[in-house]
Amino acid sequence: MSDTTPTVDEYEANPEATDPVGQEFEYRQIVDYDVSDDDLEALYAGSMKGVDDGQLVTGTVVKVDHDEVLLDIGYKSEGVIPSRELSIRNDVDPHELVSIGDEVEALVLTKEDKEGRLILSKKRAQYERAWGQIEKIKDAEGVVSGPVIEVVKGGLIVDIGLRGFLPASLVELRRVRDLQPYVGQTLEAKIIELDKNRNNVVLSRRAWLEETQKEQRDEFLTNLKPGERRRGVVSSVVNFGAFVDLGGMDGLVHVSELSWKHVDHPGSVVQVGDEIEVEVLEVDMSRERISLSLKATQQDPWQEFASNHQVGELVYGRVTKLVPFGSFIQVGDGIEGLVHISEMSAHHVDLPEQVVTPGEELWVKIIDLDLQRRRISLSIKQAAEGGIVAAEYQEHFGEHAYDDEGNYIGGAIDPEATSEGQEAWEQYYAEHGFQADGVTPIDAPAAGDAESAEEPAAD
Repeated sequence: MSDTTPTVDEYEANPEATDPVGQEFEYRQIVDYDVSDDDLEALYAGSMKGVDDGQLVTGTVVKVDHDEVLLDIGYKSEGVIPSRELSIRNDVDPHELVSIGDEVEALVLTKEDKEGRLILSKKRAQYERAWGQIEKIKDAEGVVSGPVIEVVKGGLIVDIGLRGFLPASLVELRRVRDLQPYVGQTLEAKIIELDKNRNNVVLSRRAWLEETQKEQRDEFLTNLKPGERRRGVVSSVVNFGAFVDLGGMDGLVHVSELSWKHVDHPGSVVQVGDEIEVEVLEVDMSRERISLSLKATQQDPWQEFASNHQVGELVYGRVTKLVPFGSFIQVGDGIEGLVHISEMSAHHVDLPEQVVTPGEELWVKIIDLDLQRRRISLSIKQAAEGGIVAAEYQEHFGEHAYDDEGNYIGGAIDPEATSEGQEAWEQYYAEHGFQADGVTPIDAPAAGDAESAEEPAAD
């Protein structure tokens, strides 16, 4: 072979200069170094990743089964992620979470279980990453966001990279009774408690709502003025009153402001869902509290009574309570007056029960009316002497029962009347031994029997 025959390297470097026609090439032989089995094992092991328990690794999904996922992380064997270690959600199909070819981060649970497998956890890796992020968010007083994945006793579980607990009382600005509709919704919330040792994360959506709505609340409160009337919906009823949603904020109607009458429990006046009109009593900007009144939108029964009655009139009432110094008589809706013991009878009275009993109905005369102090003084004794009957009772008597000044002068009760006034008169006369005309005794013979009655024997 000629010394000028080009080598392969020379040809590749300059093929035109080194490729004369018909000239043969000289090939150099490559010789491998001999490697022992031990050295080969060492070289193989060196090409594999080393892993330790608790280490975070990244790999590619190579197989998805109903109960596990295989992950190639470059280790001597593929890692196994059991289905329970795929997600913080319970009973999830692995096919819904990962697909072949996905790159997944996992945490090494054990390098070799009793079957020699490398066991990994995707959810633990997610958990570790999430804790660091969540701690930063809490320190910055930030907000987390995630879908609601489960309803549990007392609240919701929110997926924020780990299981965050959202108590039912903190889901909205006021407590929610039915939590099921929230499943699947993505909620934003503040972190109010964080304890990694106990794996405890407590969230508050209400805190987030209050924060985001503060500007709106301030504007709402600024525009709300005492004395203003607003319509609202009763949102809750408690022992001390009722809360009313005014369309942005709740205000409280204290039990004392629900009615002019005495209220044993607010539930006897309003129910949740009722739409009512209320008057604004007070707006506390610093505490963001609104005081409301329902009774302020209703006519004051004392004012109404004082407008329709005057001193000297006769009114009908019911005995409600006896006290050592007299008796209280209800003479109107929510209106009670006092008959002092000295005004109970023309004769001396030691105890009120000598004259009246609770529940008894009778006529009394108004002898004093003090609207400012909301006090009415009544008299049974003076009512017996006669006087002007209050207008609401006059319509129940015949046209000849009154003189020109409205004084009662007798006459038949209108048989067509069915009002309480008529019944009151009938009961009053019956208790005093008279028939319905108020003149004829109950035991007197009827007019048709006058002729048949025997004449008295002559002396």
